Amino acid sequence: MDNRVLDFIKSCVRRRRIYWTYHVNMRLKGRSIKREKIISSVDTYEIIEEYPEDRFLPSYLIYAEYEKEVIHVQIGTDLENDSITIITAYRPSFDKWGKDLKTRRKK
Repeated sequence: MDNRVLDFIKSCVRRRRIYWTYHVNMRLKGRSIKREKIISSVDTYEIIEEYPEDRFLPSYLIYAEYEKEVIHVQIGTDLENDSITIITAYRPSFDKWGKDLKTRRKK
């Protein structure tokens, strides 16, 4: 995994170079996840999946921990504009993810 991508994502979060999609704003509200949890957990970020050919921007699924809560955050990276886009966020479940909540279960 290229650490430069993760470093870029973390840098954008720390500098607040973040765009929040309408979709994620609705999802966060419905899932009772506050933006601050995503921002405050920046030091725990790990890339667990890559989507280089995603629709608008290359994106990455990020594993994050806020206090004792695990959150997955899909983030699009826009190197040209020095920013990221938060696409969606959710609490992973053990029925779709392994015990570490980082490995997707086989269908």
